Amino acid sequence: MMELFNTIVSFIQDGGAFMYPILLVGAVGFAIAIERFAKLLLVRKSNEAMWKELHPVLVEGDFDKAREMTSGDTSTVSQLLSLGLARQGAVRRRDDIEIAMEEGMMEIIPQLEKRTSYIALFANIATLLGLLGTIIGLIQAFNAVANANPAEKADLLSASISVAMNTTAFGLIVAVPLLLAHAYLNSRAQEIIDSLEMASVKTLNIISSTTQRNYQVNKAA
Repeated sequence: MMELFNTIVSFIQDGGAFMYPILLVGAVGFAIAIERFAKLLLVRKSNEAMWKELHPVLVEGDFDKAREMTSGDTSTVSQLLSLGLARQGAVRRRDDIEIAMEEGMMEIIPQLEKRTSYIALFANIATLLGLLGTIIGLIQAFNAVANANPAEKADLLSASISVAMNTTAFGLIVAVPLLLAHAYLNSRAQEIIDSLEMASVKTLNIISSTTQRNYQVNKAA
């Protein structure tokens, strides 16, 4: 383990000054990725738990209890459905309820996608810093070789190029996992958005069918 650590430290030191900005960019990018992963996991679990309790209440047509449940809960599905249920208690028109939940979705989606785009940005920055470090390293290498002893030029040039290429390699080592994390987090956020849309449609259909059934019962009476 210690040998691996020493190898990594040596690799970073041999790459020159540009290795440290890449390391910083990678650290910030991975910190954001971890925070977003934890946040989306928490949102998904809280939504699933809340919907499991709320759906039977909606099916029973007990909208007062559903409003009480969603108003006291912090999950995103409660935030979304509470808007529709509040409108249902006031106007009972399907279009108005649907518009209210669409407005809620417009507020929730940016929260789910918050900071995720920075992960891809940091991946691109890491790649570009790696290339820039390599180019500058090669320029310095050729300048050093120009003033070196002819017998030593080949060995000096090969060693300098090897060191310069470390920055490109390190940039890609940082960028590839960040891009994978970005794609994964986007897919997880989209899954949550899809589940919220499904919950809103199911709730809207339940409200409409219950309202229509109550209207027919009242009309028959």
